[in-house]
Amino acid sequence: MPHDTPLIATIVAGLGLAFVFGAIANRFRIPPLVGYLIAGVFVGPNTPGFVADAGLANELAEIGVILLMFGVGLHFSLKDLLSVRAIAVPGAIVQIGFATALGAGLAWMLGWSMGAGLVFGLALSVASTVVLLRALQERRLIETERGRIAVGWLIVEDLAMVLALVLLPALAGVLGGQEQVEGHSSGLPSLSASYGVWGVVGITLAKVAAFVVVMLVVGRRVIPWILHYVAHTGSRELFRLAVLAIALGVAFGAAKLFGVSLALGAFFAGMIMSESALSHRAAEESLPLRDAFSVLFFVSVGMLFDPFSLISNGWPVLATLAIIVIGKSLAAFVIVVAFRYPIATALMISASLAQIGEFSFILAELGVGLKLLPEQGRDLILAGAILSIVLNPLMFLAVDWMKPWLERRAGKTAPLDEAKPIGPATEPGQLASVAAPVKEDGPPPRTALTGHSILVGYGRVGSLVAASLKKAALPFLVIEDADKTLAKLRDDGIETVSGNAASSEVFAAANPEGASRLILAIPNAFEAGQIVLRAHAANPKINVIARAHSDAEVEHLKGLGADTVIMGEREIARGIVEEVIEGRAETAEEPKAPIT
Repeated sequence: MPHDTPLIATIVAGLGLAFVFGAIANRFRIPPLVGYLIAGVFVGPNTPGFVADAGLANELAEIGVILLMFGVGLHFSLKDLLSVRAIAVPGAIVQIGFATALGAGLAWMLGWSMGAGLVFGLALSVASTVVLLRALQERRLIETERGRIAVGWLIVEDLAMVLALVLLPALAGVLGGQEQVEGHSSGLPSLSASYGVWGVVGITLAKVAAFVVVMLVVGRRVIPWILHYVAHTGSRELFRLAVLAIALGVAFGAAKLFGVSLALGAFFAGMIMSESALSHRAAEESLPLRDAFSVLFFVSVGMLFDPFSLISNGWPVLATLAIIVIGKSLAAFVIVVAFRYPIATALMISASLAQIGEFSFILAELGVGLKLLPEQGRDLILAGAILSIVLNPLMFLAVDWMKPWLERRAGKTAPLDEAKPIGPATEPGQLASVAAPVKEDGPPPRTALTGHSILVGYGRVGSLVAASLKKAALPFLVIEDADKTLAKLRDDGIETVSGNAASSEVFAAANPEGASRLILAIPNAFEAGQIVLRAHAANPKINVIARAHSDAEVEHLKGLGADTVIMGEREIARGIVEEVIEGRAETAEEPKAPIT
């Protein structure tokens, strides 16, 4: 090469191989993230051939974490966060303590020091931001109560790890490591040992509190104002740039000025921006970069993994994996059930937290740098992270299988999360005056409607369709999975089925056998295709109307059995042409009266 370009080489190799192995994984019905991890192993220093720059890969991955947490913040309000504090705060603290004790026990069996056991246990106790959020997004659970609890739990874990990263350098000497007074290798802020332990804790909490106050007082006014100002310029490029600048700028400023993690800073930036009417557009603009950089996160994790460590550290790797996948899951399950939440909620949170990630790597590097954790400990943490991330999709399949069995074993009705409608509507498309409560963890109640339309999705398109159906007095119901949208639908007197229409239980609750029409108002053609197949399996005569954004999507949906597929861009063009032609005809026949 004429000149050295490590950044370009790292991006090209990382994304190129991630695409190849991700496509292969998808072909064999394995989650694509497994392919991304394998791509990282291939470009890492532990396998022959090209070796990407690990430092650059880690920084690129950090951008992915920032953008992902920013996107979650856009769908998460302060009210949502406070609504789950009763379970998220004590649950996360107890689970961290239990996992840390298990890790310390394994460290003791391996002959490590108390300090090594503490660092090792803490590293195993915190879940990966990227993995958890990707899992929730794939299952469209972010805006559900279960999703809010999981995200709130994650935020508490992040705050606890920020505190741990600040305290460890000050306590390293006491724990048997090498105390560092003026800075340390991780790049995290350090405090003088003269403050003492409680002084360090107080200063850390004061910094976090100051950051939260600044965001709530200043950010709540400044961030929405900037968005609205840029939106009125009419430049999409400037709007996209403003969104990215706010996300990255707030995250970086939070880390440098307040000692808060980059991920946590980005989350608060998104949460403040969610109060703006332009939050939906902001989420759309940041999505492509969010996806690309989150892929680089998995590649960077794979680069750290030495596949030969699975042989040299056989039983310790298995013990580490058991703590992450089984120990943490059982602890989370027991905690959530103890707080009288439904079994479905407990199982989902257990599966979400049964992995470790980015904070674990930071803690491991800091522990090795402080001479607290042996290098074997870092290898075990990396192996546990890789294996738990690979197994995480299987955990969700396992909890789906376990849920009916556990419900039968419980032998009683679980606590209610919310009242959901049941029974026939009093008017077409409307609810009965009294709604019977339904468990969150049970199947949705089956509608009594027949000859009705099933409307999937209640976004910008679905809401217009619903309004027209209601005006025409045609019987219909809406399948939706966002809690806020469901509440609005119930307030408007529209019958709903809560959940993802791609789920067999959810779709069956809409009585597709007795329905006359299925209207797919969701923009995801892949998910819509799955629903079309499910509808025709239940009712071959049902009329299916779907939406699409391209000719390829039109062909895909028609090939699966959709009767009518409407492409938005084509309809817009048709409307413009009709307006032009009708306008010319009117001009030729009779001039229009001036508008006064």
